[in-house]
Amino acid sequence: MQPASKLLSLVLLIFMGTELTQVLPANPEESWQVYSSAQDSEGRCVCTVVAPQQSMCSRDARTKQLRQLLEKVQNMTQSIQVLDQRTQRDLQYVEKMEGQLRGLETKFRQVEENHKQNIAKQYKAIKAKMEELRPLIPVLEEYKADAKLVLQFKEEVQNLTSVLNELQEEMGAYDYEELHSRVSNLEERLRACMQKLACGKLTGISEPITIKTSGSRFGSWMTDPLAPEGDTRVWYMDGYHNNRFVREYKSMQDFMTSDNFTSHRLPHPWSGTGQVVYNGSIFFNKFQSHVIIKFDFRTSSISKSRQLDYAGFNNAYHYAWGGHSDIDLMVDEGGLWAVYATNQNAGNIVLSKLNPSTLQILKSWTTNHPKRSAGESFMICGTLYVTNGYSGGTKVYYAYSTNSSTYEYIDIAFQNKYSHISMLDYNPRDRALYAWNNGHQVLYNVTLFHVIRSEEL
Repeated sequence: MQPASKLLSLVLLIFMGTELTQVLPANPEESWQVYSSAQDSEGRCVCTVVAPQQSMCSRDARTKQLRQLLEKVQNMTQSIQVLDQRTQRDLQYVEKMEGQLRGLETKFRQVEENHKQNIAKQYKAIKAKMEELRPLIPVLEEYKADAKLVLQFKEEVQNLTSVLNELQEEMGAYDYEELHSRVSNLEERLRACMQKLACGKLTGISEPITIKTSGSRFGSWMTDPLAPEGDTRVWYMDGYHNNRFVREYKSMQDFMTSDNFTSHRLPHPWSGTGQVVYNGSIFFNKFQSHVIIKFDFRTSSISKSRQLDYAGFNNAYHYAWGGHSDIDLMVDEGGLWAVYATNQNAGNIVLSKLNPSTLQILKSWTTNHPKRSAGESFMICGTLYVTNGYSGGTKVYYAYSTNSSTYEYIDIAFQNKYSHISMLDYNPRDRALYAWNNGHQVLYNVTLFHVIRSEEL
C-alpha cells in the first residue's frame, strides 16, 4: 500500500453542471479526512480533496473512484485549456474587428465631411462664376442697343436709296442740300462706328502660325502699322545687344520664301528686343543707356533722340528672360508707347505715351506689377497686357487700362509652341501679335470684344 496523504488542488471551470460529490463516498468521514469546494476571484470553481489515510489500500474501491475522478479532472482541465486558447484567439479577432470597424467609422465620417466640403467648394465656384457672368448682362443689353443702331442705319440707307431712285425719275423734286447733308451725316456716323469697332478688349489669342525659322534664340521682327497700302515690308533684327544691322525684306512672301534682303546699319547698337518700326522710322533703345533713338529709314539718319528719365537700363529692370529688355517700345491704335521700370516705382512697370515726332512723354501711368516678374507685354487699344512667363506654359494674366487707370487679373490662354519667347508685340493694322519664339518667327491672331455705346456715335 502506498501513502496517499498528498493534497490535490484542482481548478475547474464549471460549464456543464458536473457535481464532484457524485463520485465521493456516501459518508465522507469514512477513510476521508477533508473535502471542500470554493470559488476564486476570477469566478472559477476550486475543489480541494484530501486522500485517504495511509492505511488505505490501493485496491480499495474508493481509491479507484479517486483515480477515476483524477483522470476526469485532468481530461476536463485539458479541454478547458483548449477552450481558453480558442476563446483568447476569438477575443483577439473580435478586438481586431472592433479596431477595423472604428477605422471604417472614421473613414465614413471623413468621407461625409469631405463630401460636405466638396459641395461647399462647388457652390463657391458656381457663385464665383456667376459673379463673373453678372457684368455681361448690361453688356448684352448694350449689344441689343447696338443691333437697334445697325438696324436704324440700314433703314436710313434704304430710305436714302429710295429717295435717290425717286430723284432719278423726278429731277429737281427734292432738296439736294438736305439729301447731301443726310448722306454726309450717315457717313460720319458709320465711320465713327467703324473706328469703335477697331478697338476692344482682348478675349482670345489664336494658335501660333510659324512664318519662318531663322536667327538665334533672341530677336525681333515686325511690319510698319502705318505703312502705305500695299507696303508689306518686313523688318528683322537678330540678337538683343551688340548688333546694329537691320534687315529689310520687300514683302512677307519674300521673308517666308527667300533670303533676299537689304541691310540697314544703325549708328548705335540696340539693347533688348523692344524695337518698333512706325511710320517709316525705327525706334530703339541705345545699348547700355536709357536713350531712345528714332532712326529714319528714308534718310538713313537719326531724326530724334531723347533720354527716358529715371528708366532702368543695362539689365536693371529687364523682363523675366533677361536680355537687356529694360525698355520695351510698342505701338497700338493710339500711337507710340514705352514700357519700363524705375526706382521711384520700386521696380514696378511704368507705362508712358510718347510723341512719335519729339519723343516727349505725353502722359505716364504707374502700375503695381514688377517688371522682372513679367514674361513679355504688349499694348492693345490703350491697355497693357502682361504674360506670366516666357518659357513652358504661358498665359496672359494681367491687364492695365490707361483709359480707366485700373488693372485686373485675367486668364487668356497663350500657346508657347517653342518654349522661349523673347519678343511679343501687337500690330494694329494686321490685328495680330508678332513673336520671336526660340529662333522662330511666329504670328498670333487676336480676338477683341467690342462694345459700341449710342452716346459715342
